[in-house]
Amino acid sequence: MGALWIANVEVTDEAAYGEYAKLATEAIAAHGGVFLARGGTYVQLEGNDRARNVVVRFPSLEAAVACYNSPTYTEARGFAQDASIRDLVVVEEIAS
Repeated sequence: MGALWIANVEVTDEAAYGEYAKLATEAIAAHGGVFLARGGTYVQLEGNDRARNVVVRFPSLEAAVACYNSPTYTEARGFAQDASIRDLVVVEEIAS
């Protein structure tokens, strides 16, 4: 079953976050991830408003978690840590 990686982000340092994005994109692709939404227009209906919203589909929950724990994504997180405020969750898709 596939899984969705959902991130809600407020970027506080564009330059450092740009470095994060380069490495994160590489790690995500290496683990079979495909971007469904990356920024773009949105409507905040509830909760914390964070202007950057990202949704990635992975082939499985395990692939998404492996991506997060990979050396490349770990390096990417180092750039994001002080360059953003973010929430990240991975949720397994339901069988259709």
